[in-house]
Amino acid sequence: MSQRPAPAPDLPSPVLAIESSCDDTACAIVSADGTIMAEATLTQSGHVPFGGVVPEIAARAHLGALPALVRDVLDRAGMKPAGIGAIAASCGPGLIGGLIVGANFAKGLALALGRPFIAVNHIEAHALTARLPGITPDGAPFPYLLLLVSGGHCQCIAVEGVGRYRRLGGTIDDAAGEAFDKVAKMLGLGWPGGPAVEALARHGDPSAFALPRPLMGRTGCDFSFSGLKTAVAQKLAPYDRAALPHDVAAGLAASFQMAVSDIVADRIEHALDMMPDARGLVAAGGVAANTSLRARLTEIARARGLPFAAPPLRLCTDNAVMVAWAAIETMHEARAHGLPVPDDIALRPRPRWPLSDMAARFAPAGTAD
Repeated sequence: MSQRPAPAPDLPSPVLAIESSCDDTACAIVSADGTIMAEATLTQSGHVPFGGVVPEIAARAHLGALPALVRDVLDRAGMKPAGIGAIAASCGPGLIGGLIVGANFAKGLALALGRPFIAVNHIEAHALTARLPGITPDGAPFPYLLLLVSGGHCQCIAVEGVGRYRRLGGTIDDAAGEAFDKVAKMLGLGWPGGPAVEALARHGDPSAFALPRPLMGRTGCDFSFSGLKTAVAQKLAPYDRAALPHDVAAGLAASFQMAVSDIVADRIEHALDMMPDARGLVAAGGVAANTSLRARLTEIARARGLPFAAPPLRLCTDNAVMVAWAAIETMHEARAHGLPVPDDIALRPRPRWPLSDMAARFAPAGTAD
């Protein structure tokens, strides 16, 4: 399927979806045509003192938040539970405790209501978000190049169809979001670091500090941010425990952000060379909300005569709308292969779930590994 799926009124609709793969607890109700009927996300604050997500805290917070969150989206949509057509949840990759909580809660709803349960790959959900109606006029037709940039992921993926993905390159050390978090901590900023660094960078000169661009110009589209992070630490070393002047902090934040944008832009150019049939460039994940990075990616796409698409800011970070839409795309693709609506009630959540596994769900009976 190259375009957005055609209406299929006989498919289960709407889909109630749950996302709990990290520190955001989210729930949404989305109809089969992509209409967002209700959505809600709770961002946990208990991790702030630790400067990063603590899995045990995250799992307990998901467990406490989900019942009220599901009731909330049902109320916002003006629906009773019996009006739901299918249930979906992220089942990996992610923090296993949170995945278990969300998936089991969703499975319980599915069993109680007698509805199909659709397990969603969290990365695939990010990959397909650009096809949600209203984001791009043509529904991001396949194939397209996806840049997934977040706190835990930094990958270039050739999205060739629902269930069909090729990893072209990825980070060999830190993810981009992880580097933002670590630099924010060095600068004495809050967590998560991405928005804090971007806000400070607005007041700084991006040429104030000479920072490295690891792997820039190299063959392929792998990323490296560890050396850049170390270079920032070296620039800060002379100040030791002294208060960091605001202009120095702002200049370093701006210089770091520019270095990241330069690295990503170079890697994307190489990725597009590796995917000459790409019909578009798509960015997703929390770091895709960075305005400086979006501007660079827009320039690259325009220069190559390609459309650039990125979700609205609220759909860049982890959310349940993307989980519901991935489930809807999965149902449509199953129908296109002459298969029934999937029911993944027996599938177990897993911390790792390669995108290469997703094609198997559309294989004819008896041919999947």
